[in-house]
Amino acid sequence: MFVQSIEKAAQFTRPIHSIIRTYGGKKIIPGAATLFFVNEEGYAVTCKHVIELLAASDNLNKQYGNFKTERDKLPRDGQFKKHLKGLELKYKYTEESIVQVKNNFVDCVDSMSGFTWHLHPKYDLAILKFNDYKTLRYSEHAVFIKDSSSIRQGEFLCRLGFPFPEFTNFKFNENSDDIEWTTEGITTSPRFPIDGMVTRFMADESGLFGIELGTPGLRGQSGGPLFNKDGIVYGMQFSTKHLHLGFDLIDKEIISNNKTKKVSDYSFLHLGQCIHVDTIKNFLKEKEVKYYEQE
Repeated sequence: MFVQSIEKAAQFTRPIHSIIRTYGGKKIIPGAATLFFVNEEGYAVTCKHVIELLAASDNLNKQYGNFKTERDKLPRDGQFKKHLKGLELKYKYTEESIVQVKNNFVDCVDSMSGFTWHLHPKYDLAILKFNDYKTLRYSEHAVFIKDSSSIRQGEFLCRLGFPFPEFTNFKFNENSDDIEWTTEGITTSPRFPIDGMVTRFMADESGLFGIELGTPGLRGQSGGPLFNKDGIVYGMQFSTKHLHLGFDLIDKEIISNNKTKKVSDYSFLHLGQCIHVDTIKNFLKEKEVKYYEQE
């Protein structure tokens, strides 16, 4: 049903790869998010929480750089551990503290001087603009549904994103105490579609702002497009809601591997939540960003 539309959406949907390191370890944690392009001028939309994480990365990395500078000035004597502990308290670092985050926009543009953004004041929506690129590395752009009143409860739609970060092109540089991108390893993660039925619409005092689906949006799909069987964009995945079903099992006896065990289970329904197409188009219009509608 969505074979052709997934191929179409893949032309303008791209992953954001991230690598994260905590203070307590040298292990690098990979992560991913999604964006999709709305025109041929380097403009894309994604979630506000994705942009906030990208913006916070610079501050985290700068702070850890300052920490390393102070740490390297400490005398390597019998008081080193004591002074290091004081420095950790100053920077509020614990074993679990995130100290470094590096991000990589995959197959978006050839190069850039940076990016600028607009954050929606109310909803989990942002506009991202790549600056000073020479060549675009996406071949199409989103086309939005023109009349959203045709979206009905019971319609099946699809989302596309990159929820499973399988890229491995990174390493920890012990000499510089830094995490780095490399040219070796797996540089991509497979795109992953997931369909779902429109269950409800989401509204607040300002009116309609979202579409709910009967299946979850997966971690890493935040910022990915919601589209129909023709590849026309209806919205953008931004979160998953968890509804307790009340079918709780407490100390239920089961037989597993020929042994009797007691298990407990608390059932939830996981519902994907998407920013409504009209909310996206209105924000693009407000910021004077060109977009395309179905003819």
